[in-house]
Amino acid sequence: MLVFATLAGLWHAYFVSVAASYDETIVLPRAVKFPVELIPPEGFDPARPEQWPLVRGRLEYVDGRLLYMPPCSDTQQDTAADVVIALGMWVRRHPEFVLGANEAGMRLAGATRAADAAVFRRADVGKQKGRLRDQPPVLAVEVAGPEEPGAILREKAAWYLSVGVAVVWLVLPDDRAVEVITSSGASRHGPGERLPARAELPDLSPLVDELFVQLGARG
Repeated sequence: MLVFATLAGLWHAYFVSVAASYDETIVLPRAVKFPVELIPPEGFDPARPEQWPLVRGRLEYVDGRLLYMPPCSDTQQDTAADVVIALGMWVRRHPEFVLGANEAGMRLAGATRAADAAVFRRADVGKQKGRLRDQPPVLAVEVAGPEEPGAILREKAAWYLSVGVAVVWLVLPDDRAVEVITSSGASRHGPGERLPARAELPDLSPLVDELFVQLGARG
């Protein structure tokens, strides 16, 4: 099985401009390890969303590297939607918070990263400015997929905690389980359980099953 990815000049960097190479597609073995590093556009400023290249996939900027991940699988995207539905219902009852989704971008500690969902304090982020948020969310949620297994996401969870995120949920569709990670440790929760409530997120304690509704209906 092969993965198709739009990659920036990995084969033709010496023959065409970097900008043009984002439109070129090459075939990669399924065994390739993601994320893949891309060559940034000339004059690239990761703090400015309009300067990010357009690719069929997801991008982050970490440790001076522009990293590419392919589009989400069906299992991953369906689960991410259930996560947003559950969090959205909670945010409607708690307008002091803001829910970000659709690769919620944040510029923190010199890195630009994105979460499948993120809950911010409204007082921290203020009004929308059309830019990446530069305040850490209270909660960051990552949904595991074929190219982003739990092991990779645990490394990202450590980064979240290092920049001030209070709680990280790693949602694992294959196991129908959620790992809750904080600075004090990690816990794992399965079907029939509720995620533990946190003082920073009042009354937010959904059933694990609520985050896998579409997978249950399909399976």
